[in-house]
Amino acid sequence: MPMGGETASPGRAGKGQGQGQPQPDAYLARRSLRRGSAGWVLLTGLGVAYVVSGDYAGWNFGLAEGGFGGLVIATVAMGLMYTCLVFSLAELSAILPTAGGGYGFARRALGPWGGFLTGTAVLIEYVLAPAAIAVFIGGYVESLGLFGLTSGWPVYLACFVLFTGVHLWGVGEALRFSFVVTGIAVAALLVFAAGALTHFDAAGLTDVAGDASAFGSGSWLPYGLLGVWAAVPFGMWFFLGVEGVPLAAEETRDPARTLPRAMSLAIGILVLLALLTLLPAAGAAGSDAIKDADSPLVAALEAAAGGEPTALSRLVNYAGLAGLVASFFSLVYAGSRQLFALSRAGYLPRFLSLTSRRQAPYLGLLVPGAIGFTLAAATGDGARMLNVAVFGAAVSYVLMSLSHVVLRRREPGLHRPYRTPGGQLTSSVALVLACLAVVATFLVDPWAAGIALALYLVAAAYFALHSRHRLVAAAPEEEFALLAEATSALDRD
Repeated sequence: MPMGGETASPGRAGKGQGQGQPQPDAYLARRSLRRGSAGWVLLTGLGVAYVVSGDYAGWNFGLAEGGFGGLVIATVAMGLMYTCLVFSLAELSAILPTAGGGYGFARRALGPWGGFLTGTAVLIEYVLAPAAIAVFIGGYVESLGLFGLTSGWPVYLACFVLFTGVHLWGVGEALRFSFVVTGIAVAALLVFAAGALTHFDAAGLTDVAGDASAFGSGSWLPYGLLGVWAAVPFGMWFFLGVEGVPLAAEETRDPARTLPRAMSLAIGILVLLALLTLLPAAGAAGSDAIKDADSPLVAALEAAAGGEPTALSRLVNYAGLAGLVASFFSLVYAGSRQLFALSRAGYLPRFLSLTSRRQAPYLGLLVPGAIGFTLAAATGDGARMLNVAVFGAAVSYVLMSLSHVVLRRREPGLHRPYRTPGGQLTSSVALVLACLAVVATFLVDPWAAGIALALYLVAAAYFALHSRHRLVAAAPEEEFALLAEATSALDRD
């Protein structure tokens, strides 16, 4: 029998829809995305775009938590987690290439509750992160003295209005814009690394004083072993968001082949960029000089030049703005697709999945945009909002990794156009490290984790009391899960 109050009939939408409601063909026709808009090149760029702003700022606060050694260990651990997660998601996205991404995988493996909790965690990440980055963009614009602005809110508004408008114009145009801006940001990172390495001094790597009384402390680990754990959320900044590539599945050419290729290339590029950011920056200026800097790459270059701005530091400063724009732009895309998929399947109000004539989920773009602008303008606390997003992301990694393990064990004969190297061992490594990452978020910002948990509880109450009885069986993710249940029932008979 179907789970969670779903209708057993694939020919109608979920229970509670009522008489006279549209049949699945009409329902889905009003909720269709533009297929074939992206190939592996644009998707690789999308994967890098999600993350590239994290190379310019944020990761350096991990030096204040764990010192250079602690942050390096945390970054290696998180790089391993993301690599294992990406290869696991590559297999899952080839099995179920829909806009639901991680929610769809968890729905098949863990049931409606698992799907909803995963989708909600992803949504928290992709709604809060753009709001946080809008605040950072506003700070950059003010610090650079652009447009004579002394307040951030006009920048927040411009970001959401202009870039949401590009997404409404069309997915192809949006991904190409993102690709160009990301290319600028990546090129500037390479230039930074080349310039910073000319000032490299290994002695500066371990100059953070730290806490001599901490267990296991030393020059390499100035805050001891606990500092390594506290640095984990900042090690995530070099990779946070790359898992969103599968959300473009329905707009991709040949997704079963394209998605695994793009995701593998994206994580490879991000690992290289992490190395070319952390080591040169800390070595050029010393870890202590950049551990609290809002713009660590600029601070590193200026410290290496005796405290004076240089042509290279100015270039990197402007490129940092490009990196923030690239990540903001791509995260708006990801959030709209996750909201679209959850709404189309009935987990959230169905009207949010309606698409325009240009096949863009306009309400899926406008509603999160309005929420993001309101949060940015009302709080101006980008760091807190980003920490909430990190908590949501870490929870989703636990559930998505678990989904891979469960599907491998429960359905070994499922057709897999792409298979994860290492199989369950790979996803199990991601699962263990993701659990550690969830706990680590409480060490850095308990308030942010508490806010995310509160949002989770509100969403869970909505699902338990309302939407779980109104799921749409004709939605691709639900249809996929119902087919599995029907097949399992026939096998038992």
